[in-house]
Amino acid sequence: MHSYGSPTIKNICVFCGSHTGGKPEYSAAATRFGQEIANAKVNLIYGGGRVGLMGTLADAVLSNGGRVTGIMPRGMVEKGISHKGLSNFHVVASMHECKAMMADLADAFVLLPGGIGNWEEFFEIVTWAQLGIHKKPCAVLNTSGYYNSLFAMAAHSVAEGFVRPAHQEMIVIEDDVKRLLARLASAPIPQEMQWMRPSER
Repeated sequence: MHSYGSPTIKNICVFCGSHTGGKPEYSAAATRFGQEIANAKVNLIYGGGRVGLMGTLADAVLSNGGRVTGIMPRGMVEKGISHKGLSNFHVVASMHECKAMMADLADAFVLLPGGIGNWEEFFEIVTWAQLGIHKKPCAVLNTSGYYNSLFAMAAHSVAEGFVRPAHQEMIVIEDDVKRLLARLASAPIPQEMQWMRPSER
C-alpha cells in the first residue's frame, strides 16, 4: 500500500471526461495515472463508465492488476455506457447518491480533463473541504494546460475577495502524474472555517 505521504491513501476518486478530448495527451495522462495507482495498490473509485477518459483510466488500472469501483446512477446504466469488467459496481438511484457514495469511499479526489459535470463534482468536494465537512486532499492534473483558464479565474476570485487564499492553496495542481500523487496526501486542508472578516462582524 502506497501512502503518497500521510495519511495513507487506499482509495482515490477520479473525476474525468466521458469523451477523450481533442489531444492524445489527455488519454495518455489518464493511462499513466491508472498505471501509477495500480502499481501502488491504490484502488480507483470513479463514475463507472466505459467511454472516454473514464474508460481509458479504468482499463489502465485493471490491465495493471489494480482494483476499480464504479458508481453510476440507474438512468445512466440504462444508456449502456457502464463498464462491464470492474472489480465492484454500484448502481444507485441518483447523481446525489452517486456523489455521496464516492465521497464516503474515497480518501482523496483528483480532477482530470473533463467537462461541466466533472467540474461540478470536483468543486462540490472542494466546497465540502472548505466548509470542514471532510479533510481529504483534492488535486487537479492539469494536462497540457487544460485548466489554466480555470486557475486564472480562481486567482481572480482571490484578488477580488470572494475566495480565501488558503482555500485556493488547498488544491494540489500538477501537470505530472507522479508529482501529483507524491504531493496528494500532504495537501493543506484549512483548519479555520471563519467566513466573516473582523470588519464585517
